[in-house]
Amino acid sequence: MVTFNDVQSAAQQIERVAHLTPVGVSRLLNEACGSLLFLKCENLQRAGSFKFRGAYNAVSRLDGECKARGIITYSSGNHAQALARVCQMQAIRATIVMPQGASPMKLRAARDYGAEIVLHDPATSAREDVARELAGKHGYTVIPPFDHPHIIAGQGTAALELFQMTGPLDYLFVPCGGGGLLSGSAISARAVSPECKIIGVEPEAGDDGCRSFRSGTLQKTHNPVTIADGARTPSLGNLTFPIIRQNVDDMISVSDDDLVRTMYFVWTRMKMVVEPTGVLGLAAVFNRRCNVEGKRVGVIVSGGNVDLVAAGQWFSKLQV
Repeated sequence: MVTFNDVQSAAQQIERVAHLTPVGVSRLLNEACGSLLFLKCENLQRAGSFKFRGAYNAVSRLDGECKARGIITYSSGNHAQALARVCQMQAIRATIVMPQGASPMKLRAARDYGAEIVLHDPATSAREDVARELAGKHGYTVIPPFDHPHIIAGQGTAALELFQMTGPLDYLFVPCGGGGLLSGSAISARAVSPECKIIGVEPEAGDDGCRSFRSGTLQKTHNPVTIADGARTPSLGNLTFPIIRQNVDDMISVSDDDLVRTMYFVWTRMKMVVEPTGVLGLAAVFNRRCNVEGKRVGVIVSGGNVDLVAAGQWFSKLQV
């Protein structure tokens, strides 16, 4: 089990490498939501998302032999970019299995960081299987996107920083795909703000985490259709699921329309570029999916890697 000591160790490991991202506040947002919000802006993190934290924590702890053989991972985009950037910084060969139909912007960014991209068809092959096969063939070390102790601990540093900057909070809303950010954030919250209620947020089309949380057994989804591409994971992980069950207070889901409305507000009123997955947590508050009236609310804004053409199309259909 990953502990708060692991998160603290990760914070030391990534210090002076990862950005200390700001906490955003907005009078207009507070009025719209009826609460006092503090946004941890991981859209301003290196490689555009919180994923840099876990990737650097995991890769930097490998021995020289593992680094020399190269690293492989699988990702729909943000972990791909983060791992590619970390490997570029340390002159390590990176191979990344990405789905056909992944965001062109995220594909291009991972390639620009020097990674070799292997595309696969999610309808016919599991990305984990493709990565394991290549790892066995070439001797690569697999660094998965969420279900890894150093990844979870690294992601937990975002919430740790948030609490250090704001003090105790009544609620913490965290996006959830595979659960690395949510489980790491929950570990930090339980340690430094034990009365804080921790809420994980998924897209409605990919609500396997919500179902798993309520049933007590790991549920799966298959290629969910949602604009929140970072949360299209098939399930929570074997490590993240028990941490979430033990430490998270509730799991809820939001619609793609909720995400677009929230993105539009943040883009136009707060002047920040955020992606659909990045505002999962904020969408739950902004669209009043949870009653937090009058409360001090922390939100992890997890990323800002968004295709501008796609965003324009989403916004053009919005009734404002």
